[in-house]
Amino acid sequence: MISIWKREMQGYFCTPVGYLFMGVFLALASVMFYLQILKQRSSDLLTFIGQMSYLWMLLSPVLTMRLLAEERQKRTDQLLLTSPVSLPGIVLGKYLAAVTVLLLTVALTMVYALIVAIYGQVYSGELAVGLGGFVLQGCAFVAMDLMISGFAGTPVSAAVLAFGGNFALWIMDMVAGSVSIGFVAQALDFFSLYARNEPFLMGQLSFASIGYDLSFILGCLAITVHALDSRRYRGA
Repeated sequence: MISIWKREMQGYFCTPVGYLFMGVFLALASVMFYLQILKQRSSDLLTFIGQMSYLWMLLSPVLTMRLLAEERQKRTDQLLLTSPVSLPGIVLGKYLAAVTVLLLTVALTMVYALIVAIYGQVYSGELAVGLGGFVLQGCAFVAMDLMISGFAGTPVSAAVLAFGGNFALWIMDMVAGSVSIGFVAQALDFFSLYARNEPFLMGQLSFASIGYDLSFILGCLAITVHALDSRRYRGA
């Protein structure tokens, strides 16, 4: 697993992919920080974090599009699948590499909290809870998009399908607020990654949301492992 992680980390930072993700994320986050915090002279970092969470929908496909789909396109997947590394180790190594880039990017956003702390007041407990939910949500999007990459044939198709899946989750969250049928709205809220993040954005540590996000991540990774196992069995 460690060898897979190192290989993917080299792939991120020996090519423009990692720098592109981090650069675009921080550029968009900076614009949002200016509009939400500096222009409004606000110190509401939790609302700002909530706005940043929509960047996962837009940018997480950049992190995952090549992880498995590129192996299939270049026909190196069979070599990978017959390597001494187990299938869960392969999937976990690739996933952790994407999460590492994600965490490095989130760490750089701490400069926004530092700016607010210089000119205002930052409540460290609320900020920690909000960032925890933000990171968990990002990890869930990465897990889902990695799963989609495992089914796609090319990195481009993986990116398009992943964005479509992310957009569908966002639409589902919007529909939940306008559906008049009670049980349908509750079901949509239950499966919504955005609704699950709301307690964190209010400074509440929700163990139910943590459990759901972790279950979502494990479920997506398990499906990815199963997809690779099926492909290895078929030899396709």
